[in-house]
Amino acid sequence: MKIAAGTLHIRPAHLRDADALAALSTQLGYPASQDEIERRLRAILRNRNHAILVAELDGKGIVGWAHASAEKALLSEPRAEVLGLIIDVTQRGKGIGTALMSQIERWARAQGLSAVSLRSNVIRDQAHRFYEGLGYKRVKTQHAFVKVLSKRE
Repeated sequence: MKIAAGTLHIRPAHLRDADALAALSTQLGYPASQDEIERRLRAILRNRNHAILVAELDGKGIVGWAHASAEKALLSEPRAEVLGLIIDVTQRGKGIGTALMSQIERWARAQGLSAVSLRSNVIRDQAHRFYEGLGYKRVKTQHAFVKVLSKRE
């Protein structure tokens, strides 16, 4: 696929991509080592309810990735949830994110899902404009909570 920056190839992620995925995750503020990403990939790649796609740009290597999963909940119809979309800071605005989201939407349709949802940090105004430009609508603002569980309980 041709984009503003050259020829882009989108394909499923492989374990050998762990280093590039870790570097991109760290760039966006989610630090992870190659080993951590490889361990996570190993578990996720076996699950058909997940899609992890990488964007490779000729001469640049992996310049972005997207991760989505099929979600089923009592409160809504089954949908795909985008769990991550990261584009290298030097490659943003060139169509890579749009291409990845298009492929995620294609994957969701193939899974029989009727919608794609995502969450975006409130500080990422540029990302919000990007998603709205793709037709995504803001439906609510919420707080995110996490509790780290000890292994002994």
